Amino acid sequence: MTEKVAQNRKARVIAFYLPQFHPTPENDQWWGKGFTEWTNVASAKPLFKGHEQPVIPADLGFYDLRLPETRAAQAEMAAAYGVAGFCYWHYWFNGRRMLERPFDEVLASDSPDFPFCLGWANHSWNGIWKDEPHRRLIDQTYPGEADDRAHFDYLLTAFRDHRYMTVDGKPILVIFKPTDMPDAKRRFDLWRELALQAGLKGLHIVGINMLDFKDSTALGLDAVIASTLAVTNTGNSVVNEATRIMWGIRRRFSLGGPRIVEYSEAIKHLVPDLNQFDCEAYPCVYPNWDNTPRKGRKGLVLANSTPALFEEHVKAAVVALDDRADEHKLVFLKSWNEWAEGNHLEPDAKWGHAYLEALKRVIG
Repeated sequence: MTEKVAQNRKARVIAFYLPQFHPTPENDQWWGKGFTEWTNVASAKPLFKGHEQPVIPADLGFYDLRLPETRAAQAEMAAAYGVAGFCYWHYWFNGRRMLERPFDEVLASDSPDFPFCLGWANHSWNGIWKDEPHRRLIDQTYPGEADDRAHFDYLLTAFRDHRYMTVDGKPILVIFKPTDMPDAKRRFDLWRELALQAGLKGLHIVGINMLDFKDSTALGLDAVIASTLAVTNTGNSVVNEATRIMWGIRRRFSLGGPRIVEYSEAIKHLVPDLNQFDCEAYPCVYPNWDNTPRKGRKGLVLANSTPALFEEHVKAAVVALDDRADEHKLVFLKSWNEWAEGNHLEPDAKWGHAYLEALKRVIG
C-alpha cells in the first residue's frame, strides 16, 4: 500500500520497530550463541509484589525476524488496528551496519506492502542487553564527509521506495540523539542537498528531544519528537531530573529497586505542551514501560498500565495536534516491539489485543 494520509484517521501513528529479534554474529560473540532480545524477555523475574514478569508474547509468539511470514503478520496486525507505518531502527557505524537483515529483506522483497521510515539509532553500543553498561562493544563515530555520503547512498535506496513515509513529500528520517553529533547541521544540510540532486523534494529530519536541547535550528532539524521519558546512552531509562521536576510526582522504590512510577500519573506528563519547542513537535505515546528484563533492579517501571489508560494517553496526543493539517498530524509510538523495555503494542498473554483495540478506537 503506497502511503496515503488517510482522511478518516485522526493522526498518523508511526510505531518504532526494533530489529533485535534474530541471531547475529556480533551478538553470538558478545552474549553467547543464539542471543536475541527474547533471551532477556524470557528470563525476567518479578522484583516486587505485583510485578508482572516475565511478559509472554501471544499471537506472534517468540518470533524470528528472519522469517518473512513474521514480518507480514506484524504489518497486517499493525494496519488492522490503525498504525500507519513502522519506523525501523537503523544502525550505521562508519559504514558498518548492525541488525540490518530484517529491513534489508523488507526493502529487497517489496514485502510487506506497509509504509515505513527509518530512525538512525546513533549511539555507541555497550552492555545494556545484559545490564553491563560499562562494557563497550562498538563506538558511534562521525569520521567525516566521505562517510556521510556513503551513508546517504544507502539511505537513498530506502527513500525512493514507494512505501517510504513523507511529510510534504519529503522522506521522514528520525535521529535518536542529534546532540551527540559534533556537526549535525553540516551533515543534514549535505543530505538535503544530495536528496534534491537525487530528485527528491528534500528531507524531513526529526530529532528526538528528551528535553535536552532548545535550538533545533542549530542542529539542522525540521521537527522534533517530544520524549519526556529520557533514555541515556548507557541504556538507563529514567525520569530525568528536568522531567521529574516538571511532573512534580513522587517515585517509589521496591527494596533495592527498581524505580516505580504509576502509569496513571506518568501519562499526565508524557505529552507535554508542544508549543514550548522552537519547531514543529510531535508527541510520543507509550503503551507501557518496564525495562527490568534488561536492567534488573536498576530499571524503571511505569506500573499498572491498562488499555483504558493508554486510550486516554493516545487521546491527549491526538488532541495536541488538532490545529494541524493532516500531513503534519504525526504521533510516534514507542514501541511496536521493544519487549525487553516492557514497551510493546504487540499482543501479550495478559492483554491480548486490548491495547491495539484502544489505539483503533482513538485513531479510527
